[in-house]
Amino acid sequence: MCGIVGLNFTSHHPFEEVLKTLDHRGPDNSAIVKHQNHTFGHTRLAIIDLHSEANQPMLFDHIIITFNGEIYNYKELIQQESLTCQTQSDTEVIIRLYQKYQTDFLHLLQGMFAFTLYDTQKERYFCARDRFGKKPFYYYYNQKQFAYASEMKALLKLLPSQPELNLSALESYLTYQAPITNLTFFKGLHKLESGCFLTYDKSGLQHSRYYLLEQKIAKPLSLSKTQALEQLETHLQIALKRRLVSDTPVASFLSGGLDSSLISAMYSQLSGQKIDTFCIGYKEYTHYSELPFAQRVATHIGSNHHEVIMRKRDFINNLERMIETLDEPLADSASIPTLMLSEAVHQHGIKVALSGEGSDECFLGYQPYFDILDIYNQKTIATNSHHTIEGIDLSNAAHYQERFKHNAPIFGSLGETFMSRHKKLLYKNYTDINHLDIYPHNTMRPDQWLSFIDYKIWVSEVLMSKIDRMSMVHSLELRAPFLDHELIEFSLRLPPELRIANTNKALLKEVALKYLPHDIVHRQKKGFSSPFIEWLYEEYDTQILDTILDVNKELNLWNSSFIKTLFQEGRKGKFKQHIWTLFIFAKWFKKVYM
Repeated sequence: MCGIVGLNFTSHHPFEEVLKTLDHRGPDNSAIVKHQNHTFGHTRLAIIDLHSEANQPMLFDHIIITFNGEIYNYKELIQQESLTCQTQSDTEVIIRLYQKYQTDFLHLLQGMFAFTLYDTQKERYFCARDRFGKKPFYYYYNQKQFAYASEMKALLKLLPSQPELNLSALESYLTYQAPITNLTFFKGLHKLESGCFLTYDKSGLQHSRYYLLEQKIAKPLSLSKTQALEQLETHLQIALKRRLVSDTPVASFLSGGLDSSLISAMYSQLSGQKIDTFCIGYKEYTHYSELPFAQRVATHIGSNHHEVIMRKRDFINNLERMIETLDEPLADSASIPTLMLSEAVHQHGIKVALSGEGSDECFLGYQPYFDILDIYNQKTIATNSHHTIEGIDLSNAAHYQERFKHNAPIFGSLGETFMSRHKKLLYKNYTDINHLDIYPHNTMRPDQWLSFIDYKIWVSEVLMSKIDRMSMVHSLELRAPFLDHELIEFSLRLPPELRIANTNKALLKEVALKYLPHDIVHRQKKGFSSPFIEWLYEEYDTQILDTILDVNKELNLWNSSFIKTLFQEGRKGKFKQHIWTLFIFAKWFKKVYM
C-alpha cells in the first residue's frame, strides 16, 4: 500500500516537499523518477515482495508506473497469462498486462488499486481505480496540465493557489455525507470514480467505465437454499484467502458484530495460529460499546485480543486530526474510532488488518432495507412524528413515501442525510437535484437496487474514503473480504426469497453458525456506533451553533433559523447526523477558507 503523485508541469512547491505529504502512506521507501517534463513520485508501504526490486516508481521497457494497492491474484495471472516478470511484485504484473492488452485488462485484476501508468512511446497516461473505490485517486486537469495523487493534500501543494469552494460538492456532501461521482470540495480537483479509468495524451482526457455492477447481476441464479449456502461459504473462503496474501503479518478488526466476528473466526481457522484481533469500545455510554461481545468471540477463536478504550477527551483530540487527515469533509462519525483503532494496530508493528465493511450492503443487514421493501410491496411504513419541524414531517419514511408516489428511486443509500425536504428548509434558494437518475434504477429488482446504490454511494464514497484515510495515516492497510466483487455479484444474483428471507443477513447467519456461537450470530445488531453527539454537545455546546452560523455568514447559503432549530433538536438526540454533518463542514471551512 502506498502513496502516488505525478504531474506534467512544474510544481509550485519543490516536488520532494509534495511527496513528503504522502510519507504516512509509505514510510518504507520514497522515490522520484523524471522523464522529460513528467515527474512521478511514490512512497511505499512494503507488504508484497519486501525486496527493493519492488520499489516504485517502477520502470520496464518504455513504461513507468506508480501503483497504490494490492493485486491478490498476481501470481495466478503470471501463470494464466504467461507473463515474463523479473520481480516478485504485483506491480510488474500490471506493466506486463498492459504490454499484452494495452488498457483492456482491468477485469482480470482481483484486488484494490489506484495506479498511473505512463507509456513514453505513446506519450499517454493510463490511470485506473478499482471496482468499489477502495483506493483513492484524485486528479487535476487544466489546459494540458495534468496531475494526480492519492490524496488531495499533495495536489494542492502542486498548485499556485487554493482552489475555490465547489458548492456542488457541498450540496452532494450534505445529501450523502461525502461528495459523490467525480466531485471534490475544491474546484478543478476531481476524483476518478470507482470502476473507471482515464487516458490522457495529445488528443485530450478520456474517461471510460470498465466495471458495471448492474450488468454483472442482470442474470439471476437458480439455486436451492442448500446450494446457495455451500457456494456462499466457498466464496467467503476464497475472498478471505485472497486477502491474506502478504509477506507481513495480518491482524483483524473485531467489533463483536457478525461481520468482523465471522471474518476473524474464518481467518483463525484458516491460519491455524493465534491471530491478533483489535476492538475499540467505551467506558462511558457503555450501551454503545461492544467490548464484551468482541471478548466473547476472541475467547471462542483463541486470538491475541487487544482492547482500545476511547474516552471523550480522545474523541475530541482526534476530531481535529480527522479533519486534517481527510483533506475535505466526510461526515461518518465512525472515522474517529477507526483512526484510534488503526493507531493501536500500528503501534503493535502490524501493517495489514482485515475489516468487515461491505457485508451489510451485500446481505441486507440494516432495518431500513426492509422498510423500503415494504413500500415496494405496496405497504406503508410508519412515519416518525418526533421528526416533524414547522409542521413538516422530515422523517426518512415521509421522503420514501413521497418518492414512491412519484415513481422515483425510493432509496438513496444508507448515508443519505439531508433529503429534499430538509434542504428546502436549509437553503435560502434551493432547486431539487435528482442525484439518482444517472443510475439504472429500473433495470433491477428492488432488493438489488438497495445493495447496488449503497455500493455506488455509501461504500465507494463514504466507507472506503474513511477506512483508507483513517488507516493509512497510521501506515496501515485495511482489507475488506466482503468487498470481493465475485462474492458481491453472487449474492446480488440470488433469488429474492433467499436474499430477503425473514431476517437480515439470513444466509450469512447460517454460514456463521459453523464458526461462531449462536448468541453472537443472532444478537441484535448495533453497528459501529459511538457517543459522538453526546460528547460533541458536552464539549462544545453553543460553539457548535456559533461555528455553523459563522460559516453561514461567510457563505450566505442557509436559513439561520432552521440551523438553530436543528441545533436545539440535536440536544434531544434528534437529527444527530444533520448537526454533525453541518459542524464537520463548518470546522473544515473555517480551517481552510477563513
